[in-house]
Amino acid sequence: MKIVGLTDRSFVNTVIRKRPGNVHKGDCGKVLMVCGSVGMAGASVFASKAAMRSGSGLVKLCTPRENFPILQISVPEVICTGWDDVKNDLMQYDSVAIGPGMGVGERTEAILTEILKVYDRTVVIDADGLNTVAGSRSLQALIKKRGASVIMTPHIVEAGRLLRDEIGERSARDYSRLELAEMLVDKYGCVAVLKGENTLVAVSEDEAYTNTTGNPGMATAGSGDVLTGVIASFAGQGLSPGDAARAGVFVHGMSGDLAAESLGVYGLIASDIVNNLPLALKNLV
Repeated sequence: MKIVGLTDRSFVNTVIRKRPGNVHKGDCGKVLMVCGSVGMAGASVFASKAAMRSGSGLVKLCTPRENFPILQISVPEVICTGWDDVKNDLMQYDSVAIGPGMGVGERTEAILTEILKVYDRTVVIDADGLNTVAGSRSLQALIKKRGASVIMTPHIVEAGRLLRDEIGERSARDYSRLELAEMLVDKYGCVAVLKGENTLVAVSEDEAYTNTTGNPGMATAGSGDVLTGVIASFAGQGLSPGDAARAGVFVHGMSGDLAAESLGVYGLIASDIVNNLPLALKNLV
């Protein structure tokens, strides 16, 4: 694998374009977000609101019922639902994202297993979804079978967990971002997003791209949940997994840059990134 180029504005402008005047919400993607647990509603808010702010026509959020009141106040545009109400009709969605705030346990593993077996479009896995995969041989095999229709978005510590067998006693920090991406793609066959400074997106065994947006203020709780929502939104709007990952990382970083222009980097929080997503997209189109 080698870095073959940059993810910059010229690329993003080829996949995110001005919308026609006669567009309908059904043309803009229907996204299912599976996020949150009791006491961890914030991840659901960030991920689902980011998907809406990135242009999705409809977002359904599968989360414990205890979280419903929080979501209905924080993001009233999102439809709250339960897993039992959506699991038998997953193919109605244009993309699925899973993991933020879910916790690691049997529930997360069971839902991930069902999605990977039944749903054949783009699946974005982040946070506790990744940590669950790291501890499950059966999930690892399912992702390998699915290949590049799965987007995995680890930071360097999560990458180390996912590659525990490959790196052994060494730390993931002993490897370059490109080496980690190469191992992830080889092991899982997925599109791999290695988060951090100059986020790297590996779209195949041969190609990886360095992102050109973002700043240190984005190293804050919830920022990764926002990225999950952005990528899932773009996938639901029809972008290929590789393009959705690259464009999502760029727009996420651009939103953070817009926030930092007015707020600086020390006090920047995830909500600031979400709130600047529409401005980033306006700037691009």
